[in-house]
Amino acid sequence: MAMLARIFFSFILVSWVFSSTIKKSIWSPSDKEELTSKVLREDSLNTGEALHKLKRQKKAVNESIDTEGAERGPGTEPELPTCLLCVCLSGSVYCEEVSPSIDRVPALPKETAYLYARFNKIKKIEVKDFSDIPTLKRIDLSGNLIQEIEDGAFSKLPLLEELSLAENRLVKIPALPAKLTSLNMNHNRIKNKGIKANVFKKLNNLSYLYLANNELESVPPFLPETLRILHFQNNNITAVSDETFCKSNTTHYIRDKLDEIRLEGNPVLLAKYPNSFTCLKNLPIGRYI
Repeated sequence: MAMLARIFFSFILVSWVFSSTIKKSIWSPSDKEELTSKVLREDSLNTGEALHKLKRQKKAVNESIDTEGAERGPGTEPELPTCLLCVCLSGSVYCEEVSPSIDRVPALPKETAYLYARFNKIKKIEVKDFSDIPTLKRIDLSGNLIQEIEDGAFSKLPLLEELSLAENRLVKIPALPAKLTSLNMNHNRIKNKGIKANVFKKLNNLSYLYLANNELESVPPFLPETLRILHFQNNNITAVSDETFCKSNTTHYIRDKLDEIRLEGNPVLLAKYPNSFTCLKNLPIGRYI
């Protein structure tokens, strides 16, 4: 027992001495001072490098702005990148009621699928606006001042399904991409002379066509079989022929997909053309007496 006690006491003594040595080594004032000095030197170096880098970047931006301003001339401001002016989120670009208002389609990021640029002051759509963005599926330019659309402006958009140009100043319908399912051109100044005879003929996916509050004298021809909703209210339509919705040479033809036709607010008296609706599941909404 005495031998075991001496061994145990020796073990405790050695452990205490070793622990004290380590603590002294770690927390001695000289070591702490050296460590602190090293950290401060590294922080100072990193901060200095960061500040120097920031100054270089700021100088480069200012030089770029000055160069662009000189090229544009006095009295002009540099344009903001689209995703600072608008909101870019997961393939969608939102430029609605931008202040100050934009007067042209903004440069879009690659792979943009959805563009919402409503209620601005865009006046014209050019071919170059969408020529490099074939991923677009939806474009909404409602509530602008658009008067002109260049030929082929939508020709390089094979995935475009929804196009809204409502509440603008258009007088004609542009060429449309084949996959379009919805076209909204309500509240424009479109007349029949501004619609090419075959503009809708090859749109085999078109389901929704909105041309209310325009200046149409008749329903456009060659409406595709896929249509479900047609809005032509508040135009100048005065007559409806047997070929407008149906086929006069057969009594078996049925437009089974067309659910709604709105013709109210036109001078046409629909009761005068009973044979024009025999292929429809529902009578058009409009004036019959």
